[in-house]
Amino acid sequence: MKKKLLIPVLALAIGTLAACGTAEKEKATASEKTEEKQVLVVGTSADYAPFEFVDTAVSDEIVGFDIDLANLIATELDYELEFVNADFNSLIPGLQADKYDVVIAGMTPTKDRDEVVDFSIPYYETEQYMVFPKDSDFASLEDLSGKLVGAQVSSIQEELAKTLATEHSFKVESRNLIPELIQELKNDRFQGAVIENIVAENYLSQNDDLASFPIEVEDPDFKSVVFQENSELKGQFDEVIQKLIDEGKIDELKKKWFVVEE
Repeated sequence: MKKKLLIPVLALAIGTLAACGTAEKEKATASEKTEEKQVLVVGTSADYAPFEFVDTAVSDEIVGFDIDLANLIATELDYELEFVNADFNSLIPGLQADKYDVVIAGMTPTKDRDEVVDFSIPYYETEQYMVFPKDSDFASLEDLSGKLVGAQVSSIQEELAKTLATEHSFKVESRNLIPELIQELKNDRFQGAVIENIVAENYLSQNDDLASFPIEVEDPDFKSVVFQENSELKGQFDEVIQKLIDEGKIDELKKKWFVVEE
């Protein structure tokens, strides 16, 4: 009797093992399919509308041209993004300290910055404005002689303002955030502020007591994504940025974000 029972019991055991093997294989396959995407921590400074800002009337979420661009790139490369808001002047030190994998904050490559971080290919060219109280009726940099001009800390606008100050005999003070510059203008603490064109135009559209004129510079200013030195992400991002330029996707973002509402 024991011999007769051996075959079905053995068959049952083999069937069970086979079923377990199939289940494990299916489990492994499911695990591969549901494997989480790599998360990149992205540093930004959300005081720079329309590039990155928080529309508090809508939500606490950081939005803007740069945020949309970063998300388009992440989709192409199959990354998840985690945005971290910080003061602009802390972004490069944070990148060097491994707090961020990448920075996107309307940042322009400069010689000093390029010595400690790497930059993507440019995705946007910008101009600079001198913003001032409209009743001052300034028309040129010469009109700022003896005045106090503001700029954002650690920005190319700060560098430009300091260079122009030597040439045109005005003083420069810096603030951490663009809204602080605007407030200093409205409080008559500053007589002028160097702010890039698209950002300035957004504030000008909301403050009819302010005006501006463009500042001529010899070399054009560009915006780029920022990486740790020798990061493999640079090559990946460069390829996708060029693709987005070629496909007209970046022009679409400009039309979405750079329309100034009167």
